[in-house]
Amino acid sequence: MNHSNQINNEGFSIINNVYTTNEIEKLISLIENVTKNDFNISTFRKSQDLFAIRQFHKEIPETLDLIFNKNLNEIIKSNFGKGYFITKSIYFDKPEKSNWFVAYHQDLTISVDKKIDVENFENWTVKQNQYAVQPPQEILENNFTIRIHIDKTTKDNGALKVINNSHSKGILRIENLNFENEKETICEVEKGGIMIMKPLLFHASNKTTNNERRRVIHIEFSKQELPSELEWSEKTTLQNN
Repeated sequence: MNHSNQINNEGFSIINNVYTTNEIEKLISLIENVTKNDFNISTFRKSQDLFAIRQFHKEIPETLDLIFNKNLNEIIKSNFGKGYFITKSIYFDKPEKSNWFVAYHQDLTISVDKKIDVENFENWTVKQNQYAVQPPQEILENNFTIRIHIDKTTKDNGALKVINNSHSKGILRIENLNFENEKETICEVEKGGIMIMKPLLFHASNKTTNNERRRVIHIEFSKQELPSELEWSEKTTLQNN
């Protein structure tokens, strides 16, 4: 299960068959039990094109034992080592007829517990009572994201597109990438599979064209302590890690 070379060189890796059909069905059931009525919760966002739950692992903590099964724990350990914790999680549900698309971007912000003056932490924002900030590049370079696919994801229902190895170029404006010299990959993932990616990897997604739903649990990880009095606002230590 060692994909570290691909993650380091390309910025991402796709691993299928991480979850059984039974595990995925249990995850869906836990999510639907919470979401069928509680649309007024501040961390929920719902429109005709997208339903999202921010702070997912805190809103539905019962999912954690299913998410961190033996396979995922081994993948994290063998590719990144020990000591990592969750720093952010979001559940995305892209409906069958969604026109939602996301342009190419890097994930440049982290969620923190307060706003204070810290050197090289900039571009502060507040969203749903949560502070976000762009940290120094070295923090982003050492973090990683795992996207758990609850539905089969293809180019026709909004699979991520990425620019291979773009994470190695540092923080960059998209117009400074010469697309003629870059390789683009559409990251199709089977139901029950995962995609691992680095935050600085340029990624995007298109509109859905095949009337198929796309649900993804997006979890960000770090093992770095923040400076001064600043703390990760969603920090959750992993068991068995």
